[in-house]
Amino acid sequence: MTSWNQVLTPQGPHTVAALATGFVAALPQLGLIAFTGEESAAFLHSQLTNDVEHLGQGEVRLAGYCSPKGRLMASFLMWRDADSVFLQLPRAIQPPIQKRLQMFVLRAKTKASDAGEGVVALGLGGTDAEAVLRTWFDVLPAAPYTRIDHPLGALLRVADAFGSARYLWLASAETADTIAAELAARLTVAGEQAWQLADIHAGVPQIGPGTQEQFVPQMINFELLGGVNFKKGCYPGQEIVARSQYLGKLKRRTALATIADATVAPGAEVFSPNDPDQPCGMVVNAAANGEGGVDALVEMKLEALEQGDVRFASATGPVLQFKPLPYVLDKLDV
Repeated sequence: MTSWNQVLTPQGPHTVAALATGFVAALPQLGLIAFTGEESAAFLHSQLTNDVEHLGQGEVRLAGYCSPKGRLMASFLMWRDADSVFLQLPRAIQPPIQKRLQMFVLRAKTKASDAGEGVVALGLGGTDAEAVLRTWFDVLPAAPYTRIDHPLGALLRVADAFGSARYLWLASAETADTIAAELAARLTVAGEQAWQLADIHAGVPQIGPGTQEQFVPQMINFELLGGVNFKKGCYPGQEIVARSQYLGKLKRRTALATIADATVAPGAEVFSPNDPDQPCGMVVNAAANGEGGVDALVEMKLEALEQGDVRFASATGPVLQFKPLPYVLDKLDV
């Protein structure tokens, strides 16, 4: 039997139109931390921006981990089973984030471990994904941010993208080897860039290398996505995040844009010709769009977004062509 990583070798980059018909992507760039022990939920509840103690086993949530200054050091997709709470994040920042969280465990009855060993993460989306998944699953997660457990692995439904449901299948390597040929025969074989492009079109940001400690959660629309619970107890940076919600000063949000420059990367700055000497924002995430450029989530001053003329890298650089997000941006002072 040919191994899954040979069968699911990505082609591309792909356009949104091509991905919208149905795609599968192996996602080795995603890391996974497990906190195991009877006080895992209570400990993480005291560290993250979202409610962990009341997280149901069939739920999936977004959560952030902030510095004492309220700036996001990591963003997670979070869920739990009977034994552990799981935090998915970019593998590139997993070791330092895992180490930092473990430092604060102290006497809490929980322990962090790398849960990604031996797990193959597969992302599926587009109109054909549901029918393909029903080859193996009698029941699929009914709504975004829900999950089911199955003998073939955990199946999480994440934010919809390209007008269709989107799923994250966490399988063993043995299962991945068994299903890979069927997936490749029925779906477009894409890769990391396609999954990131789907996240971008869903308006879901991810903190990674180049953007750590740059944003208060509201700057990247995180509370609009349910990633911040303002009623829960304290966590690092909580006072600043709460003050930003109710007593903030700078009006900033994150928008979706197409940029005709393939070099755009997270952490790059954008400018407004009205104030050419100072950046008006920063690229949060970017992915190749199959048309020679990128689609990106870009954090910026709402004033610049409303004026509509924002450029990449300099005030005379490529123009950002804005596209609608799947949710409404309100003028929150942050």
